[in-house]
Amino acid sequence: MARSSSGVIVAALTAAALAGVGFLAYQAEAAPDKPARHAAAAGKDKASQPGGRPAAGGASQDKGQEQDRNAVPAASGTGMRVVYALAQKRVWLVGADGKASRTFDVAPSAVSPQAGTYAVTSRSATITGSDGIPVEHVVRFHAANGVVFGFSAAVDGSSPNPNSGKRTGAIRERPADGRAMWEFAVSGTKVVVVP
Repeated sequence: MARSSSGVIVAALTAAALAGVGFLAYQAEAAPDKPARHAAAAGKDKASQPGGRPAAGGASQDKGQEQDRNAVPAASGTGMRVVYALAQKRVWLVGADGKASRTFDVAPSAVSPQAGTYAVTSRSATITGSDGIPVEHVVRFHAANGVVFGFSAAVDGSSPNPNSGKRTGAIRERPADGRAMWEFAVSGTKVVVVP
């Protein structure tokens, strides 16, 4: 009898465990990290502009715009490279396969480099930037007319002030993006600046 009651207990515990796993799987599928799928299923458009207003064109247009922002600019060459789009104020870290491993927004300074192909010339783990702000993960790729152009992250997370009157070529990243750039863009890495 003890054997049969222990079998029933094991079966009940197994059934309860499977039910719990099933419930957790359901919750994971309904999690908010999948908004487009669940918004469509609920018949709601969760895409919005700043201020909470619905975006024109709905979720599919927002998804298309996000994909466009994430797409590596077509006229940026081939191979492993850093691509910096001046108008978009955006950077892509592109592998040898032509696919971006990371893309992010940046904050440019008062002076921008000319469109063209450059290479990483020097790097510094930490320094004081040309605007007087302590910066880290500095990756320089060009100098012209006394202005040095490079990517960096301000230790305090600030962006350069393009209206300060200082002619600086600092292109500021968020700290996590600065670390990714530091690991990716070793000396000699190609940097392509597009309009």
